[in-house]
Amino acid sequence: MTEVDLAVIGAGLSGCSLIGRLQQLGSELNIALIEAGRGPGGRAATRRRREQGGWLLNHGAPGFALSDSIPESMEALLAPLRFAGVLQRDERAVLALDAQAGLSPANCPEACPDGGWWHGIPCMASICEVLLDAPGSMQLSRQFETRVRWLERRQDHWLLKNEDRSWCLKAKRLVLSGTLLAHPRSLKMLAWNDVPLRSAVEEGEDVGLDAALSLLQHSQAEVRWNLMVDLGVLALNGEQLPAQIWLKDAAKERWKVERLVLQPQSDARWGLVVHGLDTGEAITPESQGRLLAQEHQRLVELLPELLQGLPVVSAALDQATPLGVMRWGASRPLDHPLPKELQWCPTSAVGFCGDWIEGPGFGRAEGAIRSGVNLAEQLHADR
Repeated sequence: MTEVDLAVIGAGLSGCSLIGRLQQLGSELNIALIEAGRGPGGRAATRRRREQGGWLLNHGAPGFALSDSIPESMEALLAPLRFAGVLQRDERAVLALDAQAGLSPANCPEACPDGGWWHGIPCMASICEVLLDAPGSMQLSRQFETRVRWLERRQDHWLLKNEDRSWCLKAKRLVLSGTLLAHPRSLKMLAWNDVPLRSAVEEGEDVGLDAALSLLQHSQAEVRWNLMVDLGVLALNGEQLPAQIWLKDAAKERWKVERLVLQPQSDARWGLVVHGLDTGEAITPESQGRLLAQEHQRLVELLPELLQGLPVVSAALDQATPLGVMRWGASRPLDHPLPKELQWCPTSAVGFCGDWIEGPGFGRAEGAIRSGVNLAEQLHADR
């Protein structure tokens, strides 16, 4: 059985920021990163296609905003990314779509934050990849396409196991960068009969963990159904396409879509991601396949209406290739943020990071990065 000092579950922005900052701090921990997806990124992940080597489509977050003033520790993490050109401002236009499919410059803070948009180059997943590859003396192993299902808290360590218990890891400390293992939503979405973290540590054994789990039990998050489309080569003739098109409130209500994201590819092709809003129907193992097909069809059928204000894109729809729908089960937390003082529960040696932690950037990528940096500082100080 592999044994490590720290197991980090989830390779999104928060988990990778945690690991990247620990490297910067000179940590010598032996760390295992476990991720259910094919690679790092989480909601900043990138879709690749085996048959087209240059295809990089950001099917989750296309970028993120940053506050004008961020902590020195967070700036220290991001500065090398900017210097290397991996993190850059996206200077392309952001437009707004009204309920009549008319386009105009966007002016709401959500679509046009004061500090503008930052994105990863050549893709959003590059941010997480570079954070994980930061130089340092820390030992890091990566276990992708592995979903942790079972957690056991022993006297001085954690045991992590996958669904069929064919894989097992022993860790002195544990960090969850997502809520799935600590939130009742797993009971419906994955048909689990328990909340793994709650089962691992009985109520009353750790007051801090009890408080954290109680808060998470009441927290809610938005769900997204993101349709990916290969638009092919567009006859732009010098026309500049917007980076994003955000729907105004009335348009959101009409089409149940949050925004459209247009992404140029290295071979002159274009990709499109439609961020579809959830209808509220319960997502279970039995309903997920039907809902994926339902949302795929719904969003594909909406494309001619949504894109009529961009004739050059609309004209390409006849030859476009839908690439499927990605479901984000907790796209954005809405309430009950976890206070920073509960990020680390020393009695059980378990910690939390993600955009669901209280503070600036709650519900956004900035909050995910901040939380990872904050937890890294605490773990390093408590080593």
